[in-house]
Amino acid sequence: MNIVFFLDEKKREIEKLLNGKKAIAAVSGGVDSTVAAKIVGDVLGERLLVIYIDTGLMRLDETKNVEGILKKLNLNFKILDASEEFISSLNNVIDPEQKRKIIGHKFIEILEREAFSFGAEYLIQGTIAPDWIESGGGLRDKIKSHHNVGGLPENMKIKIYEPLRDLYKDEVRELAQHFGIPHDRQPFPGPGLAVRIIGEVNKEKLTILKKATKILEDKVFNYKMKPWQYFVVLLNDRSTGVHGDQRVYGYTVAIRIVESIDGMTANFMKVDWEFLDEVSREITNKIPEINRVVYDITDKPPATIEWE
Repeated sequence: MNIVFFLDEKKREIEKLLNGKKAIAAVSGGVDSTVAAKIVGDVLGERLLVIYIDTGLMRLDETKNVEGILKKLNLNFKILDASEEFISSLNNVIDPEQKRKIIGHKFIEILEREAFSFGAEYLIQGTIAPDWIESGGGLRDKIKSHHNVGGLPENMKIKIYEPLRDLYKDEVRELAQHFGIPHDRQPFPGPGLAVRIIGEVNKEKLTILKKATKILEDKVFNYKMKPWQYFVVLLNDRSTGVHGDQRVYGYTVAIRIVESIDGMTANFMKVDWEFLDEVSREITNKIPEINRVVYDITDKPPATIEWE
C-alpha cells in the first residue's frame, strides 16, 4: 500500500465530509480504532474528541496502556469508566449474538450522550473489511455481528464515518507503524472479554479470565513468539480436579494461538510443548478456580478466530 497516497486521499475525504464539523472517535485500545482516530485527528485537531470507554471487559492494565498511547499521539481524548453499566447489562445473558448487540447498543448510548455534549455530528470507527464482510449483508452470510457493524442500533442519531473500511489488518498495521502506534498489538474484539467467556458474564469470571490472560501474554512475550493472536477462553464447563490434597470442581480454559496475514483465514500455531506445559502449570497453580487447560487446534475456517 502507498501510505502517502492513501493518507492524502483520506485527508481530502475528511475535509470534504467534515468541513467545519465536530466528531468523536471511539477507541478500544486496538490498532484499528487508534489508527482511525489518528488519521481523523490529524485533520480535525481539537474538533475531534477521542473517547475510550472502560467497559470492565478489558484486559489487565488496558486502560492505563491506552491512556499512554493516546498521550503520545497528541490526541484530544477522554476516558470514561462505565464498567458497572456494561457488566450489569449482561446479567443472565448467554447467547453470544445477544452479548454483542447489548454491548454495541450500550456503546452507542454512551457515545451519543458524549457526542451531544461535545456538539459532534459524526462518530469515527475503526471498522475494517473483515468486520463488515463477516457481519453479513447482501449476498453474504452473517458469521457473527461485530459490535461496530452488525451490533449497532438502527435508530442512531449520529452519523458514522469509517476511514479504514476497505483495508485489511496487514494494511492497517502498516499505517500504525507509520504513525508510531504499537503495530504488533494483537487484535482485541470490540465486546472485549465478554465474548471470551462462554455463558453468562460476571465479575468473578472476568477476574479469573483477566489473570489467566495475563499469564499467557507474559509467556508469549518471554518466549519471543510472534503469533497473530493469542488469548484464553473461559469455558462454561466445570470438571473434577485436585488442588493440594483436596477435590475441587473447577473451570476449564482453552488457549487459542493463531497465525494469519489479514484475519480472513488463520492456522492454529504449532507451539512448543514446553511452552504449553509452563502456561498450563502457572494458570492452574496461580488461579485455584481453574483446574484444566486445553489447547485449541482448529484453523479458520472451519472455526472463527474468536470462540463467540
